[in-house]
Amino acid sequence: MAPRDSRARACVRTRAGTGVRALTLAAAAVLTTGLIAGCSGPGGGSGDDPKPSTGDSASRSTAPTSPSASALPPLPRSLTAQRLDWGRCRGTASTPAPGSAWKCAVLKAPLDYAKPDGPTIGLALIRAEARGPGSERLGSLLFNFGGPGGSGVDLLPAFAPQYAKLRERYDLVSFDPRGVSASEGVRCRGDKATQAAESVDLTPDTAAEERAYLKDAADFGRGCKKAGELLGHVSTVEAARDMDLMREALGDDELHYMGVSYGTELGGIYAHLFPHKVGRLVLDAAVDPTAGRVGQAENQARGFQRALDNYFTSRGKDPKEGSREIAALLKRLDARPLPTAGGRELNESLATTGMAVTLYSKNSWQALTRALEDAEKGDGTALLELADSYNDRDATGHYGTASHSQRAISCLDDKARPTTAQTKARLAAFRQISPVFGEFMGWDTAGWCHDWPVPGQWDDPDVSAPGAPPVLVVGNTGDPATPYEGARRMADELGKGVGVDLTWKGEGHGAYGSGSSCVDSTVNTYLLEGRIPRDGKVCS
Repeated sequence: MAPRDSRARACVRTRAGTGVRALTLAAAAVLTTGLIAGCSGPGGGSGDDPKPSTGDSASRSTAPTSPSASALPPLPRSLTAQRLDWGRCRGTASTPAPGSAWKCAVLKAPLDYAKPDGPTIGLALIRAEARGPGSERLGSLLFNFGGPGGSGVDLLPAFAPQYAKLRERYDLVSFDPRGVSASEGVRCRGDKATQAAESVDLTPDTAAEERAYLKDAADFGRGCKKAGELLGHVSTVEAARDMDLMREALGDDELHYMGVSYGTELGGIYAHLFPHKVGRLVLDAAVDPTAGRVGQAENQARGFQRALDNYFTSRGKDPKEGSREIAALLKRLDARPLPTAGGRELNESLATTGMAVTLYSKNSWQALTRALEDAEKGDGTALLELADSYNDRDATGHYGTASHSQRAISCLDDKARPTTAQTKARLAAFRQISPVFGEFMGWDTAGWCHDWPVPGQWDDPDVSAPGAPPVLVVGNTGDPATPYEGARRMADELGKGVGVDLTWKGEGHGAYGSGSSCVDSTVNTYLLEGRIPRDGKVCS
């Protein structure tokens, strides 16, 4: 469930990949069906006077490029001076071409930044130019919607209406990160193997189920090896370097950026590598950069349980009683899956996925109610349809590959590889955190990168950014996928005078565009006028 999705937002592992980390990607599925994008409601604010922050390099203390940024050889002019050839965007089998306002291009980037004169890869970009007068244009505003593995080329046109105010002064730009979709997308297994893997028990109870669970994880990794050398060059650090190359190709002196969910980690790493190139950065639904593999899983178990408790409270039901009922349902499904209208079965893992995806937005709680009622009557169709929407499975049985990219990126980033024994020792603690999602999240720490073909790079990402201007970090107290405590930690790790924390007391994954006029106006004021709120501002 790691920071994904993708507003890209979703928990359990998809069977194309593995993992609770994939649940962050559910946002993409939920948002594109309008469950989150359609949120509305009154917002409130603290009435703080924002502090001016121009975002201009002349207005901040200058600092040398961080050692990690300067240690690599310089890029050749063929890359730094390339001109983007913007043209008509093409649709795909699953996504129609956007309107004529959108243009697409391909940026060349080195496969390996340590070998800048070596092979290159193509990175897909999409842009809608600013609507306002040219004299008021601020430059490009780059978006990453999370995952990792979310396609910005697909998602930005769908989300663009909520950024209409920002488009008055910014070109709206997004991209498919390396290893994602149109940017040399990683594909690790086909549709038949993906559907077959849905029968693997993700919370194994016997030695045979454990062996099947770990074998499936290892098989998936072997399938990813088909990506060749690319599999060792899809890291978040490399994606951050790609963003700086994009900044140059777009003609901007500084990077203006909005990252959601995993996109906050990407933005934090960019600020660390290129503090002197930071313009106005917004990190919404911030990931806790200090948590580590197991800590992230614990955070998400806590976040999804908190959202589920809030759901039951809204229905006048005791959260503990409601969770016991759901846990009992899942136990029954583990022993005997439910039939569905399409002939497939709803098992424990798919049911957990279907429930979790509805917790990304308060607007989808009604769908959860209906699906649970149907399941109690012996019909698993509604929960399976919800799981399919998260797993990016269409009516023909074709699965998307966002979860393939997500796993490839996160297993290259994170070098933690918890053993089965270590996982079992922590399961009781996970169940204590969440009687519904805890065991699922706990087992995922063992399976996610099990026997992965390339080693990971870090224990925790470094997002410290001394010398950078203020960066706005936004957290939501009801966020299931990236619990709001992570926003404060992200702000602290960015450094004193850099990270500025904004809290919304709301529900769902992310805050901007989710119904709070306080959040939206605060973010817009920062991005459009350069005025940063005081650290610790709360919108209720």
